[in-house]
Amino acid sequence: MASDKDTIIKVTNAAVRFNMASERIDNLKEYFVKLIKRELMFQEFMALKDINFEVKRGEAWGLIGTNGSGKSTLLKLICGILKPYRGTVEVRGSIAPLIELGAGFDGELTATENIYLNGAVLGYSKEFMDAHYDEIVEFAELKDFMNMPIKNYSSGMAARLGFAIATIVQPEILIVDEVLAVGDAAFQEKCQERMHHMLENGTTLLFVSHTMATVRQLCDHAIWLNKGNVVMQGEAESVCDAYMESLNLPENA
Repeated sequence: MASDKDTIIKVTNAAVRFNMASERIDNLKEYFVKLIKRELMFQEFMALKDINFEVKRGEAWGLIGTNGSGKSTLLKLICGILKPYRGTVEVRGSIAPLIELGAGFDGELTATENIYLNGAVLGYSKEFMDAHYDEIVEFAELKDFMNMPIKNYSSGMAARLGFAIATIVQPEILIVDEVLAVGDAAFQEKCQERMHHMLENGTTLLFVSHTMATVRQLCDHAIWLNKGNVVMQGEAESVCDAYMESLNLPENA
């Protein structure tokens, strides 16, 4: 319940609606002409349908389901990036959203410059970033590439730097959306260790992954989405087992 002090995230009857153009338009001029004349037809698409989801402080939830099931949309709803078409979303705590690592980087700036730029966006002072600069570089394992423009980084290198910046503080809520998939196995393990440490110190985790073994390892709860609907939620092992069975895949995949 909303009055429960242990509840940190509460989603009640939430729906998200997108409009998709239902006709093909070949050029921008035609699009704007139809838009001005109100002749542009849209097809309604419900990305999430009446979601009810409650997370207690300190819990770790895995969000699972096939591509297009609504996992990332639910995370963006909780982060405040999207607003519900109907229903409510209540969040009590600071969020570190690792949804698109490196999305806020300026490709023309060096990695060092981007560390300070990202720090400013996150609300950190230059003095704070000075104090944590070496820690960020060491964790990202990019010491020899800090004067290189980010546009020359691989997606894996950018993700390393983004994760290192986003996790220099202990957030109340950590939201991770498949960002570990771009790193090598050793760095993925390193990120998981840092997340484990945060969980041990009280951080609440929302974690999207297609790898059930990682969900089982990190999460104590899970929610299974399919085409915008909740299929099942509860204890992580049970939800992962049911999901894997539905796909006819081994339960330890």
